[in-house]
Amino acid sequence: MGSSRVLAADAITDLLLPAGQLVIGVLVLVTLVVSTLRMIRRGPSRMGGALLLSGGAVIGLAVIGYLVQLL
Repeated sequence: MGSSRVLAADAITDLLLPAGQLVIGVLVLVTLVVSTLRMIRRGPSRMGGALLLSGGAVIGLAVIGYLVQLL
């Protein structure tokens, strides 16, 4: 009886994992849109540094996501 409960828990986790990734992706997209709008409002003087910072953050998140998937 114990092994079937573990299999059921694994099946539920496998079904919910894509939904969790979707939520994370949507939150990252919303954050990117909001930060881009704020950056545009501030003007071109701060856009260079902000673009470097947001680009670095996106690349960092992609690398972290790739490393987590390797586990």
